[in-house]
Amino acid sequence: MMRAVIYRHTGDPNVLSLVDRPEPTPAAGEVLVRIAVSGVNPTDWKTRRGAKPGDSLGFEEVVPNQDGSGTIVAIGPGVDPRRVGQRVWIWEASYQRANGTAQEILAIPKDHAVPLPDGASFDLGASLGIPFLTAHRCLSVAEDSQGRLAVGSLKGKKVLVAGGAGAVGHAAIQLACWAGAEVITSVSSVEKESLAFAAGAHFVINYRSSDAVGEIKKIAPLGVDIVVEVAPHANGSLDQAVLASNGTVAIYANDGDAFEVPIRPSMVGNFRYQFVMVYSVPARAKIQAIADVQSALSASALNVGTEAGLPLHHFTLEETAAAHAAVEAKALGKVLVTVDN
Repeated sequence: MMRAVIYRHTGDPNVLSLVDRPEPTPAAGEVLVRIAVSGVNPTDWKTRRGAKPGDSLGFEEVVPNQDGSGTIVAIGPGVDPRRVGQRVWIWEASYQRANGTAQEILAIPKDHAVPLPDGASFDLGASLGIPFLTAHRCLSVAEDSQGRLAVGSLKGKKVLVAGGAGAVGHAAIQLACWAGAEVITSVSSVEKESLAFAAGAHFVINYRSSDAVGEIKKIAPLGVDIVVEVAPHANGSLDQAVLASNGTVAIYANDGDAFEVPIRPSMVGNFRYQFVMVYSVPARAKIQAIADVQSALSASALNVGTEAGLPLHHFTLEETAAAHAAVEAKALGKVLVTVDN
């Protein structure tokens, strides 16, 4: 038997409960991972809440959380036996499946368990999936139809990351720096300024205490090439004001039902607005994203923790409901559930 956190219908964090379940058996093409750390993202609580409380799930019960890390302890038919004992990071564990990472043992398709370099912690591994794959798409979609990033691939480019102290913002700063871009980020407090600098941003602008448009134009007189945008409704005018000719605004979050795009200036500037939902990124681009994140990870270009600009908040498996509540309350930093010490 093993412990798992489950919910049987949508609702607030109280729908989550800790139960004992039989350990799964890996099917063909699957690996069995002993979970060390489970990462919690906004997508996890939004899925748990659903459209309204009490909705059915399409499954009898669901284990939450898409991201995680751990060690492969068994394999199914068709999987290289040398993978047993391998440390891995996990992406999209529960997308269109009933089993996420908030459990002690997880059976998952082998390609969703990616080797974790020896120098990378389980905390880092559990922080990669949703934030880094989202950030990768935002940064790469304007540059390469195949969705590729590499060392130096953004050399000479200026990237503006809105909300650089958030999980995706942090990931975008680190990936953009690794790819050679000059990175500007906007934040809302002195504390977030220090976190954005720690993540590697070259310029940090506190939009509450300065003229953000003016400051960005001083840094990038010809405009920024890519905007990684968390708040398109609030930042729509700013993005228009600072975008370079042929620039791209990559939008990965929603701060309102709609925002206005002035057509004529956008046509003159040949601006591109790219909406990003990590689950529906084309398969080929997602495969490339995983490879690129792995390259940056192997180069020790990615990290988490306060010294790396992303504070970590740890919860036990029994405290998964509290972890979900913390993310829903917009905790500053990354929320992690320690499953196996």
